[in-house]
Amino acid sequence: MIPERSVARYSTGGVAVGEQTRARPAGEGPQDSPVGASSLHVLRFLAAALRAKAVVEIGTGSGETARWLLRGMLPDGVLTSIDADPANQRVARDALGEEGVAPARTRMITGCAVEVLPRLTEGGYDLVSVGVASSDYPAYLELGVRLLRPGGVIVFAGVQLGGQEDNRGALATAIRSMVKRVQEDEELVPVTLPTGPGLLAAAKR
Repeated sequence: MIPERSVARYSTGGVAVGEQTRARPAGEGPQDSPVGASSLHVLRFLAAALRAKAVVEIGTGSGETARWLLRGMLPDGVLTSIDADPANQRVARDALGEEGVAPARTRMITGCAVEVLPRLTEGGYDLVSVGVASSDYPAYLELGVRLLRPGGVIVFAGVQLGGQEDNRGALATAIRSMVKRVQEDEELVPVTLPTGPGLLAAAKR
């Protein structure tokens, strides 16, 4: 169980809860990204451990997180990456091309994640990676778990736990709501990992 009192305050890219209310993509750069280097290694590990062939990424950013996820996935695996900003996806597509990633291994979908996720195949994915800090955390949890096969994992990057209680801000409220739902869902097995700015992961039984 995750102690709820420990999630009252966290930061993403150095911004404390209550200071940031807009979704922010991962991979904007090592100094800015909510997914630090050690967290990227964890994401690659999870993709490899799950022998992932189908992964959903929320927040394309510059493509750095996608690159690490693809490194862990099976060679014929396909990463679906969702981002509201088409400019992010153009940058990511170019970066992945320079990395030698075949275009067929990625599917870029431009749009709001809460609108795109319901259109994806229920139970058809091994891993869902949330790389944005957003007040939509509870919705991402609900919609993301729906996409997972049994044994699949949903992981939220950029969630640093600890600190004194802070009840202000949309992000603080969203993360407390998400953690409460994870705690109450008997079909989920959660863990928090203090890597980089923090990871919260939950496996679907």
